[in-house]
Amino acid sequence: MASKIQQLQSKACQASQFLSKHGAIYYKQLLEQNKQHIVEPPTVEKCNELSKQLLYTRLASIPGRCESFWKEVDSVKHMWRNRKELKVEDAGIAALFGLECFAWYCAGEIVGRGFTFTGYYV
Repeated sequence: MASKIQQLQSKACQASQFLSKHGAIYYKQLLEQNKQHIVEPPTVEKCNELSKQLLYTRLASIPGRCESFWKEVDSVKHMWRNRKELKVEDAGIAALFGLECFAWYCAGEIVGRGFTFTGYYV
């Protein structure tokens, strides 16, 4: 156990040294590449205003998202009514999509429970 702690400390030290050498350069480069997204002046008030704009813009997009969802549901209903005309390719795509959803669910469950198995709690 002590060797694991020493390894972890050495890795943290290496990461700290790397960040101290390259962090400022990376930060400046990142800001330069994305300067079109930076709002001037960068004040707390402007940040609060932008966060409110983001929240309410997201809330305003909910009706459009609901409409798209119901269109998808209607499309699935239509396909189910005409399932005798359904091609094998379409059924395969639907099955793969369902399998992918189930796999993401399982992965989320494993990750969510992973902390309790190791003794770490969030």
